[in-house]
Amino acid sequence: MKIIVVGTGYVGLVTGACLSDVGAEVVCIDIDQQKIRNLQAGILPIYEPGLEEIVHRNAQKGRLSFGTDIASGIREADAIFIAVGTPEGEDGSADLKYVIAVAEQIGEHLEDYAVIVTKSTVPVGSSVKVKEAISASMARHGRQVPFDVASNPEFLKEGAAINDFMSPDRIVIGVESDRAAKVMEQIYKPFLLNGFRIIFMDIPSAEMTKYAANAMLATRISFMNDIANLCEILGADINQVRSGIGSDPRIGNKFLYAGIGYGGSCFPKDVKALMRTGEQHGHPLKMLEIVEEINEKQKLVLFRKLCRILGTDLTGKRIAVWGLSFKPQTDDMREAPSIETIHALVRAGAEVRAYDPVAMKEAGRHIDQPVTYTEDEYTALEDADALMLLTEWREFRLPDWERVKALMRRPLILDGRNIYNAKELEAQGFVYQCIGVGNQG
Repeated sequence: MKIIVVGTGYVGLVTGACLSDVGAEVVCIDIDQQKIRNLQAGILPIYEPGLEEIVHRNAQKGRLSFGTDIASGIREADAIFIAVGTPEGEDGSADLKYVIAVAEQIGEHLEDYAVIVTKSTVPVGSSVKVKEAISASMARHGRQVPFDVASNPEFLKEGAAINDFMSPDRIVIGVESDRAAKVMEQIYKPFLLNGFRIIFMDIPSAEMTKYAANAMLATRISFMNDIANLCEILGADINQVRSGIGSDPRIGNKFLYAGIGYGGSCFPKDVKALMRTGEQHGHPLKMLEIVEEINEKQKLVLFRKLCRILGTDLTGKRIAVWGLSFKPQTDDMREAPSIETIHALVRAGAEVRAYDPVAMKEAGRHIDQPVTYTEDEYTALEDADALMLLTEWREFRLPDWERVKALMRRPLILDGRNIYNAKELEAQGFVYQCIGVGNQG
Protein backbone atom coordinates (compact mmCIF):
# COMPACT_ATOMS: atom_id res chain seq x y z
CA MET A 1 0.00 0.00 0.00
CA LYS A 2 1.32 3.44 -0.93
CA ILE A 3 0.63 6.40 1.32
CA ILE A 4 1.55 10.07 1.16
CA VAL A 5 1.76 12.09 4.38
CA VAL A 6 1.91 15.85 3.84
CA GLY A 7 3.51 17.59 6.79
CA THR A 8 6.44 16.34 8.86
CA GLY A 9 5.57 17.90 12.18
CA TYR A 10 4.64 15.91 15.25
CA VAL A 11 1.51 14.25 13.85
CA GLY A 12 2.75 13.77 10.30
CA LEU A 13 6.11 12.27 11.20
CA VAL A 14 4.68 9.87 13.79
CA THR A 15 1.92 8.83 11.37
CA GLY A 16 4.29 8.25 8.46
CA ALA A 17 6.87 6.40 10.53
CA CYS A 18 4.36 4.09 12.20
CA LEU A 19 2.53 3.26 8.96
CA SER A 20 5.84 2.39 7.30
CA ASP A 21 6.75 0.21 10.27
CA VAL A 22 3.86 -2.15 9.48
CA GLY A 23 4.85 -2.48 5.83
CA ALA A 24 3.25 0.44 3.97
CA GLU A 25 5.31 2.41 1.48
CA VAL A 26 5.22 5.95 2.84
CA VAL A 27 6.48 9.24 1.44
CA CYS A 28 6.48 12.19 3.84
CA ILE A 29 6.24 15.57 2.10
CA ASP A 30 7.08 19.01 3.48
CA ILE A 31 7.74 22.41 1.89
CA ASP A 32 10.54 23.08 4.40
CA GLN A 33 13.56 22.01 2.40
CA GLN A 34 15.98 22.14 5.33
CA LYS A 35 13.71 19.93 7.42
CA ILE A 36 13.53 17.40 4.59
CA ARG A 37 17.31 17.45 4.11
CA ASN A 38 17.71 16.80 7.84
CA LEU A 39 15.21 13.94 7.76
CA GLN A 40 16.97 12.41 4.78
CA ALA A 41 20.15 12.58 6.86
CA GLY A 42 18.40 10.98 9.83
CA ILE A 43 18.00 14.18 11.88
CA LEU A 44 14.53 14.55 13.39
CA PRO A 45 12.85 17.93 14.04
CA ILE A 46 11.19 16.77 17.28
CA TYR A 47 11.99 14.68 20.32
CA GLU A 48 9.66 11.73 20.87
CA PRO A 49 10.79 8.51 22.60
CA GLY A 50 11.22 5.67 20.11
CA LEU A 51 10.53 7.73 16.99
CA GLU A 52 14.11 8.12 15.82
CA GLU A 53 14.66 4.36 15.82
CA ILE A 54 11.52 3.72 13.74
CA VAL A 55 12.39 6.45 11.24
CA HIS A 56 15.94 5.17 10.76
CA ARG A 57 14.87 1.53 10.46
CA ASN A 58 12.22 2.11 7.84
CA ALA A 59 14.25 4.64 5.89
CA GLN A 60 17.06 2.09 5.62
CA LYS A 61 14.60 -0.54 4.38
CA GLY A 62 13.21 1.84 1.77
CA ARG A 63 9.69 1.93 3.15
CA LEU A 64 9.94 5.51 4.41
CA SER A 65 11.23 8.40 2.34
CA PHE A 66 11.09 12.19 2.44
CA GLY A 67 10.62 14.83 -0.22
CA THR A 68 9.34 18.31 -1.04
CA ASP A 69 7.39 17.59 -4.24
CA ILE A 70 3.86 16.29 -3.74
CA ALA A 71 3.42 15.71 -7.48
CA SER A 72 6.18 13.11 -7.66
CA GLY A 73 4.54 10.68 -5.24
CA ILE A 74 0.85 11.33 -5.59
CA ARG A 75 0.21 9.35 -8.78
CA GLU A 76 0.25 5.90 -7.21
CA ALA A 77 -0.98 6.81 -3.73
CA ASP A 78 -3.88 4.90 -2.20
CA ALA A 79 -4.32 7.52 0.50
CA ILE A 80 -3.01 11.02 1.14
CA PHE A 81 -2.88 12.18 4.74
CA ILE A 82 -2.99 15.94 5.32
CA ALA A 83 -1.05 16.55 8.53
CA VAL A 84 0.01 20.18 8.24
CA GLY A 85 -0.36 22.75 10.97
CA THR A 86 -3.60 24.53 11.82
CA PRO A 87 -2.25 27.48 13.82
CA GLU A 88 -4.44 29.52 16.07
CA GLY A 89 -5.81 32.60 14.31
CA GLU A 90 -6.14 36.02 15.93
CA ASP A 91 -9.76 35.25 16.88
CA GLY A 92 -8.89 31.85 18.36
CA SER A 93 -10.16 29.82 15.42
CA ALA A 94 -8.02 27.26 13.60
CA ASP A 95 -6.36 28.68 10.49
CA LEU A 96 -6.93 26.28 7.57
CA LYS A 97 -4.72 28.02 5.00
CA TYR A 98 -2.10 25.26 4.97
CA VAL A 99 -4.73 22.51 4.78
CA ILE A 100 -6.46 24.22 1.85
CA ALA A 101 -3.14 24.82 0.09
CA VAL A 102 -2.41 21.09 0.23
CA ALA A 103 -5.92 20.29 -1.01
CA GLU A 104 -5.38 22.54 -4.03
CA GLN A 105 -2.11 20.79 -4.84
CA ILE A 106 -3.83 17.43 -4.60
CA GLY A 107 -6.49 18.60 -7.04
CA GLU A 108 -3.81 19.71 -9.45
CA HIS A 109 -1.82 16.47 -9.46
CA LEU A 110 -4.17 13.59 -8.54
CA GLU A 111 -4.41 11.11 -11.42
CA ASP A 112 -6.25 8.12 -9.93
CA TYR A 113 -8.69 7.45 -7.10
CA ALA A 114 -7.36 8.06 -3.59
CA VAL A 115 -8.75 8.82 -0.18
CA ILE A 116 -7.78 12.28 1.08
CA VAL A 117 -7.52 12.04 4.86
CA THR A 118 -7.53 15.06 7.16
CA LYS A 119 -5.22 14.12 10.01
CA SER A 120 -4.70 17.72 11.09
CA THR A 121 -6.98 18.92 13.84
CA VAL A 122 -9.63 20.88 11.96
CA PRO A 123 -13.00 22.41 12.95
CA VAL A 124 -16.28 20.78 12.05
CA GLY A 125 -17.01 21.39 8.38
CA SER A 126 -13.38 21.52 7.29
CA SER A 127 -13.57 18.32 5.22
CA VAL A 128 -16.25 20.00 3.11
CA LYS A 129 -13.81 22.84 2.44
CA VAL A 130 -11.07 20.34 1.58
CA LYS A 131 -13.37 18.56 -0.85
CA GLU A 132 -14.42 21.85 -2.45
CA ALA A 133 -10.80 23.00 -2.77
CA ILE A 134 -9.76 19.75 -4.47
CA SER A 135 -12.69 19.87 -6.88
CA ALA A 136 -12.13 23.55 -7.70
CA SER A 137 -8.43 22.91 -8.34
CA MET A 138 -9.27 20.01 -10.65
CA ALA A 139 -11.73 22.21 -12.56
CA ARG A 140 -9.13 24.95 -13.03
CA HIS A 141 -6.77 22.41 -14.55
CA GLY A 142 -9.44 20.82 -16.74
CA ARG A 143 -9.34 17.50 -14.94
CA GLN A 144 -11.85 15.18 -13.28
CA VAL A 145 -10.54 12.37 -11.05
CA PRO A 146 -12.64 10.43 -8.50
CA PHE A 147 -11.66 10.79 -4.84
CA ASP A 148 -13.10 10.58 -1.35
CA VAL A 149 -12.38 12.59 1.74
CA ALA A 150 -12.14 11.17 5.25
CA SER A 151 -11.54 12.53 8.72
CA ASN A 152 -9.11 10.62 10.92
CA PRO A 153 -8.34 12.70 14.03
CA GLU A 154 -5.26 11.83 16.04
CA PHE A 155 -5.28 11.04 19.76
CA LEU A 156 -1.53 10.93 20.37
CA LYS A 157 -0.04 11.85 23.73
CA GLU A 158 3.32 13.53 23.41
CA GLY A 159 5.90 11.34 25.10
CA ALA A 160 3.84 8.21 24.38
CA ALA A 161 2.89 8.76 20.74
CA ILE A 162 4.46 5.60 19.33
CA ASN A 163 2.57 3.34 21.71
CA ASP A 164 -0.63 5.32 21.16
CA PHE A 165 -0.37 4.84 17.39
CA MET A 166 0.74 1.23 17.47
CA SER A 167 -1.70 0.15 20.20
CA PRO A 168 -4.64 2.55 19.98
CA ASP A 169 -7.59 2.31 22.31
CA ARG A 170 -9.74 3.46 19.39
CA ILE A 171 -9.37 4.70 15.83
CA VAL A 172 -11.96 7.27 14.84
CA ILE A 173 -12.69 7.63 11.12
CA GLY A 174 -15.31 9.75 9.42
CA VAL A 175 -16.19 8.69 5.86
CA GLU A 176 -18.81 9.35 3.18
CA SER A 177 -18.58 6.11 1.18
CA ASP A 178 -18.05 2.38 1.58
CA ARG A 179 -15.09 2.59 -0.77
CA ALA A 180 -13.31 5.08 1.50
CA ALA A 181 -14.14 2.95 4.55
CA LYS A 182 -12.53 -0.11 2.94
CA VAL A 183 -9.33 1.79 2.14
CA MET A 184 -9.10 3.13 5.70
CA GLU A 185 -9.81 -0.27 7.17
CA GLN A 186 -6.99 -1.75 5.08
CA ILE A 187 -4.58 0.93 6.29
CA TYR A 188 -5.36 0.31 9.96
CA LYS A 189 -5.87 -3.44 9.86
CA PRO A 190 -2.30 -4.16 11.13
CA PHE A 191 -3.12 -2.19 14.29
CA LEU A 192 -6.33 -4.11 14.97
CA LEU A 193 -4.86 -7.57 15.45
CA ASN A 194 -5.12 -7.30 19.23
CA GLY A 195 -8.75 -6.29 19.13
CA PHE A 196 -8.45 -2.52 18.91
CA ARG A 197 -11.41 -1.14 17.09
CA ILE A 198 -12.21 1.34 14.37
CA ILE A 199 -15.17 3.55 15.10
CA PHE A 200 -16.67 4.64 11.78
CA MET A 201 -18.94 7.66 11.79
CA ASP A 202 -19.93 10.58 9.60
CA ILE A 203 -17.26 13.20 8.94
CA PRO A 204 -18.69 16.09 11.05
CA SER A 205 -18.96 13.76 14.04
CA ALA A 206 -15.34 12.61 13.63
CA GLU A 207 -14.15 16.22 13.45
CA MET A 208 -16.15 17.10 16.56
CA THR A 209 -14.91 14.02 18.45
CA LYS A 210 -11.33 15.32 18.42
CA TYR A 211 -12.26 18.71 19.84
CA ALA A 212 -14.74 17.30 22.35
CA ALA A 213 -12.16 14.82 23.67
CA ASN A 214 -9.48 17.44 24.26
CA ALA A 215 -12.00 19.90 25.70
CA MET A 216 -13.21 17.24 28.16
CA LEU A 217 -9.66 16.46 29.32
CA ALA A 218 -8.84 20.15 29.67
CA THR A 219 -12.04 20.58 31.69
CA ARG A 220 -11.02 17.82 34.11
CA ILE A 221 -7.63 19.46 34.63
CA SER A 222 -9.08 22.91 35.29
CA PHE A 223 -11.78 21.46 37.54
CA MET A 224 -9.20 19.70 39.70
CA ASN A 225 -7.01 22.80 39.86
CA ASP A 226 -9.98 24.89 40.94
CA ILE A 227 -10.88 22.35 43.63
CA ALA A 228 -7.20 22.18 44.68
CA ASN A 229 -7.10 25.92 45.29
CA LEU A 230 -10.25 25.63 47.43
CA CYS A 231 -8.66 22.71 49.33
CA GLU A 232 -5.81 24.99 50.38
CA ILE A 233 -8.27 27.51 51.79
CA LEU A 234 -10.32 24.90 53.65
CA GLY A 235 -7.45 22.78 54.96
CA ALA A 236 -8.17 19.76 52.74
CA ASP A 237 -5.69 17.70 50.70
CA ILE A 238 -6.34 17.44 46.95
CA ASN A 239 -4.32 14.21 46.77
CA GLN A 240 -6.73 12.50 49.15
CA VAL A 241 -9.70 14.04 47.37
CA ARG A 242 -8.37 12.69 44.06
CA SER A 243 -8.17 9.18 45.51
CA GLY A 244 -11.69 9.46 46.84
CA ILE A 245 -13.38 10.64 43.66
CA GLY A 246 -11.13 8.68 41.30
CA SER A 247 -12.33 5.41 42.83
CA ASP A 248 -15.82 6.15 41.52
CA PRO A 249 -16.08 4.25 38.20
CA ARG A 250 -18.33 6.97 36.82
CA ILE A 251 -15.43 9.41 37.19
CA GLY A 252 -12.27 7.30 36.89
CA ASN A 253 -8.76 8.30 37.96
CA LYS A 254 -7.33 9.81 34.74
CA PHE A 255 -6.56 13.53 34.42
CA LEU A 256 -7.37 14.25 38.05
CA TYR A 257 -3.94 15.56 39.06
CA ALA A 258 -3.66 19.10 40.36
CA GLY A 259 -0.77 21.18 39.10
CA ILE A 260 0.20 24.39 37.35
CA GLY A 261 -2.13 24.08 34.37
CA TYR A 262 -2.11 22.45 30.97
CA GLY A 263 -0.08 23.48 27.93
CA GLY A 264 1.19 21.94 24.72
CA SER A 265 0.09 22.05 21.13
CA CYS A 266 -3.40 20.60 21.56
CA PHE A 267 -5.42 21.53 24.63
CA PRO A 268 -4.98 25.35 24.57
CA LYS A 269 -5.47 25.64 20.82
CA ASP A 270 -8.32 23.16 20.57
CA VAL A 271 -10.25 24.67 23.49
CA LYS A 272 -10.01 28.11 21.88
CA ALA A 273 -10.97 26.76 18.46
CA LEU A 274 -14.02 24.95 19.82
CA MET A 275 -15.07 28.08 21.69
CA ARG A 276 -14.75 30.07 18.47
CA THR A 277 -16.81 27.51 16.56
CA GLY A 278 -19.55 27.83 19.15
CA GLU A 279 -19.51 31.62 18.90
CA GLN A 280 -19.66 31.51 15.09
CA HIS A 281 -22.79 29.38 15.28
CA GLY A 282 -24.55 31.35 18.00
CA HIS A 283 -23.84 28.84 20.78
CA PRO A 284 -21.16 30.19 23.15
CA LEU A 285 -19.52 27.44 25.19
CA LYS A 286 -19.58 29.09 28.60
CA MET A 287 -18.02 26.14 30.40
CA LEU A 288 -14.93 26.24 28.21
CA GLU A 289 -14.56 29.96 28.82
CA ILE A 290 -14.19 29.17 32.51
CA VAL A 291 -11.86 26.22 31.80
CA GLU A 292 -9.51 28.52 29.91
CA GLU A 293 -9.74 31.27 32.53
CA ILE A 294 -8.85 28.86 35.34
CA ASN A 295 -5.94 27.45 33.37
CA GLU A 296 -4.38 30.83 32.60
CA LYS A 297 -4.59 31.80 36.26
CA GLN A 298 -3.19 28.45 37.39
CA LYS A 299 0.01 28.89 35.39
CA LEU A 300 1.15 31.49 37.93
CA VAL A 301 0.02 29.71 41.10
CA LEU A 302 3.57 28.72 42.03
CA PHE A 303 4.84 32.24 41.42
CA ARG A 304 2.18 33.62 43.76
CA LYS A 305 3.19 31.11 46.44
CA LEU A 306 6.82 32.19 46.09
CA CYS A 307 5.89 35.86 46.44
CA ARG A 308 3.94 35.16 49.63
CA ILE A 309 7.14 33.74 51.13
CA LEU A 310 9.88 35.94 49.66
CA GLY A 311 7.91 39.08 48.85
CA THR A 312 6.86 40.57 45.54
CA ASP A 313 10.25 42.22 44.94
CA LEU A 314 12.59 39.36 44.03
CA THR A 315 15.60 41.54 43.25
CA GLY A 316 18.74 39.72 44.32
CA LYS A 317 16.93 36.39 44.63
CA ARG A 318 18.12 33.38 42.63
CA ILE A 319 15.43 30.89 41.63
CA ALA A 320 16.21 27.38 40.37
CA VAL A 321 13.74 25.85 37.93
CA TRP A 322 13.54 22.13 37.23
CA GLY A 323 11.63 21.28 34.07
CA LEU A 324 10.62 23.54 31.17
CA SER A 325 8.61 21.46 28.68
CA PHE A 326 4.85 21.40 29.14
CA LYS A 327 5.06 17.72 30.14
CA PRO A 328 7.77 15.05 30.53
CA GLN A 329 9.15 13.03 27.61
CA THR A 330 8.93 15.88 25.10
CA ASP A 331 10.78 19.06 24.18
CA ASP A 332 7.49 20.82 23.32
CA MET A 333 7.38 24.30 24.84
CA ARG A 334 4.14 25.48 23.26
CA GLU A 335 1.94 27.11 25.93
CA ALA A 336 4.15 25.57 28.65
CA PRO A 337 3.37 26.94 32.13
CA SER A 338 7.12 27.46 32.61
CA ILE A 339 7.02 30.34 30.12
CA GLU A 340 4.58 32.43 32.16
CA THR A 341 6.30 31.47 35.42
CA ILE A 342 9.78 32.46 34.26
CA HIS A 343 8.59 35.69 32.68
CA ALA A 344 6.92 36.63 35.99
CA LEU A 345 10.05 35.75 37.97
CA VAL A 346 12.30 37.90 35.81
CA ARG A 347 9.86 40.81 35.79
CA ALA A 348 9.88 40.65 39.60
CA GLY A 349 13.69 40.97 39.55
CA ALA A 350 14.74 37.34 40.10
CA GLU A 351 17.73 35.61 38.55
CA VAL A 352 16.55 32.34 36.99
CA ARG A 353 18.71 29.25 36.55
CA ALA A 354 16.91 26.41 34.77
CA TYR A 355 17.47 22.83 33.73
CA ASP A 356 15.43 20.46 31.54
CA PRO A 357 16.65 17.12 30.16
CA VAL A 358 15.69 17.88 26.53
CA ALA A 359 13.83 21.21 26.19
CA MET A 360 16.43 23.87 26.95
CA LYS A 361 17.24 24.61 23.31
CA GLU A 362 13.56 24.87 22.45
CA ALA A 363 12.93 26.96 25.57
CA GLY A 364 15.27 29.63 24.25
CA ARG A 365 12.87 30.17 21.35
CA HIS A 366 9.89 30.73 23.65
CA ILE A 367 11.30 32.53 26.69
CA ASP A 368 12.43 36.05 25.78
CA GLN A 369 13.86 36.83 29.22
CA PRO A 370 17.42 36.29 30.50
CA VAL A 371 17.71 32.74 31.81
CA THR A 372 20.82 30.72 32.64
CA TYR A 373 20.44 27.16 31.37
CA THR A 374 22.61 24.73 33.33
CA GLU A 375 24.24 21.42 32.45
CA ASP A 376 22.36 19.48 35.12
CA GLU A 377 19.72 19.93 37.81
CA TYR A 378 22.21 20.35 40.65
CA THR A 379 24.15 23.16 38.98
CA ALA A 380 20.89 25.10 38.78
CA LEU A 381 20.61 24.93 42.58
CA GLU A 382 23.84 26.73 43.46
CA ASP A 383 23.04 29.55 45.94
CA ALA A 384 19.34 29.35 45.04
CA ASP A 385 16.74 30.96 47.29
CA ALA A 386 14.10 28.52 46.04
CA LEU A 387 13.60 25.51 43.80
CA MET A 388 10.51 25.46 41.60
CA LEU A 389 9.62 22.09 40.07
CA LEU A 390 7.58 22.78 36.92
CA THR A 391 7.82 19.52 34.94
CA GLU A 392 7.80 16.08 36.57
CA TRP A 393 10.62 14.39 34.66
CA ARG A 394 11.55 11.00 36.14
CA GLU A 395 15.07 12.07 37.01
CA PHE A 396 13.65 14.69 39.38
CA ARG A 397 11.65 12.20 41.44
CA LEU A 398 14.38 11.00 43.81
CA PRO A 399 17.09 13.66 44.12
CA ASP A 400 19.88 13.66 46.69
CA TRP A 401 18.20 15.93 49.20
CA GLU A 402 21.32 16.41 51.32
CA ARG A 403 23.13 17.67 48.24
CA VAL A 404 20.16 19.84 47.31
CA LYS A 405 20.11 21.48 50.74
CA ALA A 406 23.86 21.99 50.78
CA LEU A 407 23.78 23.75 47.41
CA MET A 408 20.87 26.07 48.12
CA ARG A 409 21.08 29.38 49.93
CA ARG A 410 17.60 28.80 51.35
CA PRO A 411 15.92 25.36 51.63
CA LEU A 412 12.64 26.30 49.93
CA ILE A 413 10.90 23.81 47.58
CA LEU A 414 7.86 24.73 45.52
CA ASP A 415 6.47 21.62 43.89
CA GLY A 416 4.17 22.39 40.97
CA ARG A 417 3.39 18.72 40.28
CA ASN A 418 2.93 17.27 43.78
CA ILE A 419 5.58 14.58 43.34
CA TYR A 420 7.39 14.97 46.69
CA ASN A 421 6.49 13.94 50.23
CA ALA A 422 5.92 16.95 52.48
CA LYS A 423 6.70 15.18 55.76
CA GLU A 424 9.98 13.76 54.48
CA LEU A 425 11.21 17.12 53.21
CA GLU A 426 10.10 19.04 56.27
CA ALA A 427 11.89 16.48 58.46
CA GLN A 428 15.09 17.33 56.56
CA GLY A 429 14.65 21.04 57.20
CA PHE A 430 13.04 22.14 53.95
CA VAL A 431 10.15 24.55 53.63
CA TYR A 432 7.83 22.77 51.22
CA GLN A 433 4.88 24.06 49.22
CA CYS A 434 2.78 22.11 46.71
CA ILE A 435 -0.62 22.43 45.02
CA GLY A 436 -3.96 21.90 46.75
CA VAL A 437 -2.87 20.98 50.29
CA GLY A 438 -4.21 23.09 53.12
CA ASN A 439 -2.35 24.18 56.26
CA GLN A 440 0.99 24.54 54.52
CA GLY A 441 3.53 26.50 56.48
